[in-house]
Amino acid sequence: MPTPDVMCGLKVEPCSRCDHTSLVHQPYSGQRLCGRHLHESIRRRVSRDLRVQLPLPKDARKEDGSPLRILAAVSGGKDSAIMLKLIVDILGRRRDLEIIAGVIDEGIDGYRSPSISCIEELCESLGIELLQLGYEEMGYSRMDEVVRMMPDIAMKNPQADGMMPCSFCGVFRRQSLNTLAERSGADVMALGHNLDDMAQSILMNLQKGEVDRSVRLAPHTSTPIDGLPPRIVPLRWIPEQEVHALAMVLNVPFHHGDCPHAAGAQRQRSREIIAALETETPGARHGLLHSLEQIRQMHASSGNTSSEIRSCSLCGGVTSREICQSCVMRAWLDEQK
Repeated sequence: MPTPDVMCGLKVEPCSRCDHTSLVHQPYSGQRLCGRHLHESIRRRVSRDLRVQLPLPKDARKEDGSPLRILAAVSGGKDSAIMLKLIVDILGRRRDLEIIAGVIDEGIDGYRSPSISCIEELCESLGIELLQLGYEEMGYSRMDEVVRMMPDIAMKNPQADGMMPCSFCGVFRRQSLNTLAERSGADVMALGHNLDDMAQSILMNLQKGEVDRSVRLAPHTSTPIDGLPPRIVPLRWIPEQEVHALAMVLNVPFHHGDCPHAAGAQRQRSREIIAALETETPGARHGLLHSLEQIRQMHASSGNTSSEIRSCSLCGGVTSREICQSCVMRAWLDEQK
């Protein structure tokens, strides 16, 4: 009778660090890791990068004695769930820090509600306060309604022609997170972007020749933007597959569904390209992120100030133009009401 590791004709390789069965294979490192060693590996990498992205003094309390407040932006998916759990695990015992979570309700039937339930379960288990903010509270429409109005918006506004739902949602979500950070008094905001997300963003920006946009990607604790709490991305070096595997190992509650409005978005195509590059050349994702770090350093050394940051003349929000894109899109929506 065949042994379990060769049943069905599939040989299951052992962990590179112990005798247990491996759960993931890292082609870029050549290692195979079981659940325990995967957890240790990711925790170590995240902890090391947190020290780089968020250098903290021995006592991080503010001048008034209150703790430094970290807002973890969570969505209900695996990435932000693991991010929150690791931040709490690594930093949660410090009395000079306060960790809270925040979720944006975009108004997507059948998608957002179950994901918020997962977030609530996770935050309760971790003892973390959860704040919520909906698009309607921001003066936008629910995303389901936005999608319905998009054809009429495009007819009246040539600038909107060809835009996908993610174009609207991305702008509204960023503005909503900024508002949530301001209302909660957050000093730092943590985002759940993994290595694949970062590589995709870099690729999309380079395709459009938007180097400045890549330079502005988080983290930017060393280059803060006036009016916004600095963003950190604790999972930026962790591949999506490893994050997913760890979520299963730790039995973290997360929503498995995809957004029903995401089909056809540019990021979907970039996801396919990055996956193909990684398959052909293991380590390609890391290479793109390392390249961005070098570009960021050269950009800073040159003293380039081409990305002027100012306040929107309508809402006062941070923008690079006179009227921010959020206000432009809100005006398009108001035309339909």
